[in-house]
Amino acid sequence: MKIALIKGDGIGPEVTEQALKVLYAVSERFKCKFEYREALLGGRAIDETGVPLPDETVDICAGSDAVFLGAVGGPKWDGLPGNLRPEAGLLGIRKALKLFANLRPVMLFPQLRTASPLKAEVLSQGFDIMIVRELTGGAYFGEKKRVETKDGIKAWDMMEYTSREIERIAGIAFGIARKRRKRITIVDKANVLESSRLWREVTGSIMKDYGDVETAYMYVDNAAMQLIRNPGQFDVILTENLFGDILSDEASMLAGSLGMLPSASLGASKACLFEPIHGSAPDIAGKGIANPLAAILSCGMLLKYGFGMEKESDAVLEAVNNALDKGYRTADIMQPGMTLVGTEKMGSIVAENILI
Repeated sequence: MKIALIKGDGIGPEVTEQALKVLYAVSERFKCKFEYREALLGGRAIDETGVPLPDETVDICAGSDAVFLGAVGGPKWDGLPGNLRPEAGLLGIRKALKLFANLRPVMLFPQLRTASPLKAEVLSQGFDIMIVRELTGGAYFGEKKRVETKDGIKAWDMMEYTSREIERIAGIAFGIARKRRKRITIVDKANVLESSRLWREVTGSIMKDYGDVETAYMYVDNAAMQLIRNPGQFDVILTENLFGDILSDEASMLAGSLGMLPSASLGASKACLFEPIHGSAPDIAGKGIANPLAAILSCGMLLKYGFGMEKESDAVLEAVNNALDKGYRTADIMQPGMTLVGTEKMGSIVAENILI
């Protein structure tokens, strides 16, 4: 099983090393073998090659069975043109690998209930949400332009979708909902946006094939409020690219920290991409305090969705839970009475729990 390894920028290399430590423990326990080939993307790629996504990286990823990414970006490259920023490399690899579905699970670890900013009564029922975000369409990939007018500079970003793009992401989301609690909420802005009205038309047709799945529609502004007011009402959330980016980051805080949330990007190619949803956090890079659990849990998703290794994936989740049960915490999720540990120590503790 070949894994393309992109350590990235900021805390990316630090958390990736801990994820690799856990994958090594998985290979030891379950007698499986992973092969790694490192590639460049983002800021480090700019520094070494002049571009955020070298052709060699695309070839390495396309020839792998899965791609693991640490994080990209940082203020060092903020002054570059849009097509040369680190984020352009991330958008580019998604496009090159035809990754159109981003899965972001948001669950409340019971051990971290007090780390969430929400009130105890809101969290009393818990929550387990899967956000399914369309990844290759919408405003991020639509036409972008600036022109001079008599009123000054005019700029626009086209939010475009085809029915085919909506059909394929909806099929994945409904399929996931069928395997979970059979509820899906489709988030849009159909009272304003024509593209959202197309989403409603297409998903309305698809839902007929999933009569066992309860389907609801919700405007994105209401969804943002409901995530804070009553997150337990959601099972699967399906939405377009821009809305999904915003809502998934909002939802991440329900769990107490961005450092706890993994993601998977699936598509038409065999090489799916797995990454923690936190950024490169350059302000804490090199300090040994970053939370590696999102990266480790992303490896759990890699095992499940990339290689179909369910029991190995479950072992990773169990090991994370065991570490939290024993009171180990990184700074971002630290609670009174718990034991503060750094990046490397947390990775080692989880890896050791795999091997128990």
